Amino acid sequence: MPAASHGHAGAHEMHLKLYWGIGGVLIALTGVTVALSYIDFGSRGLNILIGMLLATFKVCLVGAIFMHLKGEKATIWRFLYFTAFFVAGLFLLTLLAWVDPIFGTNHNMH
Repeated sequence: MPAASHGHAGAHEMHLKLYWGIGGVLIALTGVTVALSYIDFGSRGLNILIGMLLATFKVCLVGAIFMHLKGEKATIWRFLYFTAFFVAGLFLLTLLAWVDPIFGTNHNMH
């Protein structure tokens, strides 16, 4: 039977509008990201922080809407929190290695 006879056509139409809307927001935010790359916020670290915050927001939109995570069970969220915790730890270890490198190693900023 066609999907319209089951009354699902309205639900699909609503989802398509949401997807198109979120897609438009993501395209607009990509434009904002490009525009922000031309603005100097005073330091390289602050520029990177602002770019990463905007990228994190866009990733959350993609995960919640396109990957259907907003309606998932608690188990999935536990895995996501666990992963985010370890990603944050890896970033912290990288920062610590950058600030206080191991003796005999060096890194150049170009």
